[in-house]
Amino acid sequence: MALSSASLKLILQFEVGGGKTYYEKLLKSPTWPGEASGVTIGVGYDLGYYDAAQIQADWEDYLTPKALKRLIACAGKRGKDAEKAIAGVKDIVIDWDDALAVFKNTTISTFWRKAKLAFPGVEKLHPNARGAMLSLVFNRGTSLVGERRKEMRAIKELVTEKDYEGIADQLEAMKRIWVGTTIAEGMNRRRDAEAALVRTALKA
Repeated sequence: MALSSASLKLILQFEVGGGKTYYEKLLKSPTWPGEASGVTIGVGYDLGYYDAAQIQADWEDYLTPKALKRLIACAGKRGKDAEKAIAGVKDIVIDWDDALAVFKNTTISTFWRKAKLAFPGVEKLHPNARGAMLSLVFNRGTSLVGERRKEMRAIKELVTEKDYEGIADQLEAMKRIWVGTTIAEGMNRRRDAEAALVRTALKA
């Protein structure tokens, strides 16, 4: 999938503060974003949602064997387990060019495959709407099970109908999930930005 420029800008904004400057200031070493996240490296690469083999394949060309081994130890760890693990890898530094290379060469294609499986017909949407859906899957995964996922189940049906306004409405409705949490502000801004990106398809 080739991301539209607006889609790439949105994802980089929420994953690495817009790009290189913010990344090098705050994100060049592993972080733990909080809540159910895992130890996160590069451009939003959450080690808690990858297995050891995938991390090895994605990063072996960019990290030393020693650093990679330490990061692989964080595979699958989320929430409080990840919070405990971050101290053991905080000294590792990942260059911006390497982080961006993994994102463009590996991460985008991985999550685009997931998006197509979760939301059949997503590939037929307007490029900006496709990008918004990729951002959603990148941030929330693909599970459609449970009360917290009811908006995503609704979006699955709306995608087949190319109902851009309906998709945008459901993205905004998701903000209910994070009310009262420490990540509410960031999640709200992201969902609003994705909804706005989807609505650009109505003007195309």
